[in-house]
Amino acid sequence: EPTNIVSVNDDMQRVTDEASAMNKRIHYYSRLTSPADRALIAPDHVLPAPDEIYVYSPLGTAFKVDSCTDGYGKNSSLVTIFMIWNTMMGTSILSIPWGIKQAGFTSGIILILLMGILTLYCCYRVVKSRQMIPLTDTSNWEFPDVCKYYFGSFGQWSSLLFSMVSLVGAMVVYWVLMSNFLFNTGKFIYNFVHDINVTDIVPGTNGSNKVICPSATSDHPPQNRSVMFSSGNRTGFELFEEWWDKSKTVPFYLIAVLLPLLNLKSPSFFAKFNVLGTVSVVYLVFLVTVKAAHLGIHLEFNWFTENEFFVPEFRILFPQLTGVLTLAFFIHNCVITLLQNNRNPENNVRDLSIAYFLVGLTYLYVGVIIFASFPSPPLSKECIEQNFLDNFPSDDIMSFVARMFLLFQMMTVYPLLGYLARVQLLRQFFGNAYPSLFHVLILNLAIVGAGVAMARFYPNIGGIIRYSGATCGLAFVFMYPSVIYMISLHRAGQLTWPTLIIHIFIILLGLANLIAQFLL
Repeated sequence: EPTNIVSVNDDMQRVTDEASAMNKRIHYYSRLTSPADRALIAPDHVLPAPDEIYVYSPLGTAFKVDSCTDGYGKNSSLVTIFMIWNTMMGTSILSIPWGIKQAGFTSGIILILLMGILTLYCCYRVVKSRQMIPLTDTSNWEFPDVCKYYFGSFGQWSSLLFSMVSLVGAMVVYWVLMSNFLFNTGKFIYNFVHDINVTDIVPGTNGSNKVICPSATSDHPPQNRSVMFSSGNRTGFELFEEWWDKSKTVPFYLIAVLLPLLNLKSPSFFAKFNVLGTVSVVYLVFLVTVKAAHLGIHLEFNWFTENEFFVPEFRILFPQLTGVLTLAFFIHNCVITLLQNNRNPENNVRDLSIAYFLVGLTYLYVGVIIFASFPSPPLSKECIEQNFLDNFPSDDIMSFVARMFLLFQMMTVYPLLGYLARVQLLRQFFGNAYPSLFHVLILNLAIVGAGVAMARFYPNIGGIIRYSGATCGLAFVFMYPSVIYMISLHRAGQLTWPTLIIHIFIILLGLANLIAQFLL
């Protein structure tokens, strides 16, 4: 889409002098030789610089995509599969064990499998949506362009709205988690430097592999309630506890670091740290495996009855897991871009399916292992936190390393997500992703303010993930792919009653998923 167009009406497009001059220069070079001869192709200094293209999954990662100017993909199937897996995997993995606890162990496993299959099918429909548009070159289209083709300005603005919901929701979750990780990291370092041994005033197991139950003492997420047992300056320790509080102070400290980074014109520097996302996920899998090996398996199967230490296999709260999974499997907004660089596009569906299988397998492994190894008794399975790292004390070495990895990774992804939100919103309204520092600062203050408010008053990442996931998932995962498919078949005279019923049912599932989040 040309970025130099300043206004459009029904009769003509008005372009700036810069765009007009650029157009004449490119036409001049193109007429010096035949179209087939590339010897006199317009040089780089004549052509406008290409926009930076980023792909993202809200709770996975974001990175810069190098477009293929020759029209041919450059990535093998293996690289494509890894890119999709790496883009989807992220912080949502921290809430999967909590989601399984909310749904019940058996129901949770079944729901992860079913949601993986359903979101894969809807993603397949997104990939095929461009090919069903006749007599139009859609080779450079993204899914929002397809929505605009079928739904006009409503599709354009609604896709922008739901895309912003997913982005801002992810940035809020990131702020809550960064506050959590920064708090625990700072607490660990302070206690280590000052040779202070503390214990949280929460129930927990004994031994070297301690597991705690922060939610047992309060309906709210744990703050920094602790008792000092050995050497150290008590006055200094109490002062530290006052100024280093998980919800009252630490979320505000992050503003000094992250707000300036959000105002940078280009976040390409942060895209270089994309590998940290892979390292973090691999380390989390390693941490889960080691912890499970030490804790053992603690399972008891009760289908509908609940006791002191175990939850039923089926629980009415299961939609809370489906809300989380909608965002955990969400890649529909950028899957076309990821597959466009595939060297063998005929393998796109196969590669996409393998990537979804690997993502689902990773979620299953972490969720099942954490749930099964959680020590019940003495602790109840209800103690599993929305961020399972909260079940390990701040002085746990392996958890400290995980929090450090995740904190640094999130601090590099957060500016990328902010850049994407800025590009989508400001370019839509002002025709420029950076109209002025004032415009950018106002937008970033609003986003940061939302994150700080949530970290201060509602630091429940499971709740934030399921609300934002069910909201944007209704549009991008369930509704748009199904409606577009039905419209295209109807226009081609190929729509059948079974196809109509199946896809209406998919839309109703997405609507029920959203409504259930507010009822449970």
